[in-house]
Amino acid sequence: MSSGPVPTIDIVDLNRRKVGAAELSPEVFGVEVKPPVLHEVVVMQEANRRRGTASTKTRSLVSGTGRKPYKQKHTGRARAGSIRSPVWRHGGIVFGPHPRDYGYSMPKGKVRGAVCAALSAKVRDGAFLVLEDLPETDGKTKSLGAMLKVLGLRGRTMIVSGVEQERLRRAAANLPLVTVVPPEGVNVRDLLLHDTVLIARRDLARLEEAWA
Repeated sequence: MSSGPVPTIDIVDLNRRKVGAAELSPEVFGVEVKPPVLHEVVVMQEANRRRGTASTKTRSLVSGTGRKPYKQKHTGRARAGSIRSPVWRHGGIVFGPHPRDYGYSMPKGKVRGAVCAALSAKVRDGAFLVLEDLPETDGKTKSLGAMLKVLGLRGRTMIVSGVEQERLRRAAANLPLVTVVPPEGVNVRDLLLHDTVLIARRDLARLEEAWA
């Protein structure tokens, strides 16, 4: 995982006014972006999200008698031994899906590198916003919506918070474009899906520690 020069980022208040700056870890925020690797990790995440509950019945599972439906010869019809045959209506399914686990894993280093690359891309695109402090929330959707409106965040927003996660999640529950995750829970799929990443200055070090 290659890293470049030490990137810096502005620290802003709720009115988007600059109040300081912070140096970012080049191991986390200065990583080269490799789209094929990002794609691999996202495909893995989507596979792990699949429920795998699709199920069909074979001829041995469908309901119906085992009796031969009609005699073998002299009917003018094709031979038939069971009404549960796959060629009959309401018969069994051949090679149909059954419950299974679609999940698989990748090397942790590769996943970590992809997360760092996605974070680096957000910083370079100006889509990584660091607040001097994330105001204490009362757990109400209206309050969180008002804060995001003041910040000018109207698209998909990921809030990375190490504290008050339950209150933030409760407040964001009715905001379909807002997702709250802990620093350790950041992942490639969500980073690519959201337009902006919002994090408080106090959680920045925790994010770097989790993915360095």
